[in-house]
Amino acid sequence: MGTGWHEWPLMIFTVLGQCVAGGFIVLALALIGGGLNQNQQRSVHVNMLVLWILMGIAFIASTLHLGSPLRAFNSLNRVGASALSNEIASGALFFAVGGFYWLLAVMKKMPAGLGKIWLFVAMVLGVVFVYAMCKVYEIDTVPTWYNGYTMTGFFLTMLIGGPLLGFLLLRAAGVCGWAMRILPVISLLALVVSVASVVMQSSSLAQIHSSVQQAVALVPDYGMLMAARLVLLAAALGCWIVPMVKGKAPGVPGLALGFILVVAGELIGRGVFYGLHMTVGMAIAG
Repeated sequence: MGTGWHEWPLMIFTVLGQCVAGGFIVLALALIGGGLNQNQQRSVHVNMLVLWILMGIAFIASTLHLGSPLRAFNSLNRVGASALSNEIASGALFFAVGGFYWLLAVMKKMPAGLGKIWLFVAMVLGVVFVYAMCKVYEIDTVPTWYNGYTMTGFFLTMLIGGPLLGFLLLRAAGVCGWAMRILPVISLLALVVSVASVVMQSSSLAQIHSSVQQAVALVPDYGMLMAARLVLLAAALGCWIVPMVKGKAPGVPGLALGFILVVAGELIGRGVFYGLHMTVGMAIAG
């Protein structure tokens, strides 16, 4: 029993990976149909580097979960047959395609027409990457993960953190388009769904048990931890939305603080997720 903190490499990998996928989609949509001038496009491309730095941190963290990081490439041995191999392959492909687009764009070697197609392909790969993460944990012998809350939680992280990260990078690039007002609405709705999901999952845990374990006993502080997570997420969106309600443009420092709070909140939630791991049948104490 615990809070899953021993899985901190996977917590960092999944949370940052999902936020980057969402943030990339925001920047890609702005570049494709945001009507940005050349200076704004250049600034957005420069700021896109932040996404790939975060993605690099995520992948470095993921290798620390392996018995030997030097054997990380072995995780690709069963692409198509293994959910784990599919996750790593889809993440690496998203990273490579998106990163190569960024490199060509900052070097001014990316044709405009091809760039839009490239961005669209990378957006799809980002969604596939998050979906592949979900499939890793849909294991029928782990009843606390083998349900709709796993996929819901992973995509909600993308929908809460992604728009905020994208908005932050667009604001840092000097972009203030009217369409950006949609982004906080998306994150706010995702937060509302998160609250409902926490309530429903806490109720369902009482119905899950094995021959020796009760799901509700896996994370005794489930309610307190999830409340702390939701408070952090609400505070994060407050850093973003409150200035807009007052008729002001959110500042980059406030948005950066908001994103840090989102990551902190989602790391708590992901720790609870890993803490809820249990298998059907007998358990081995250790």
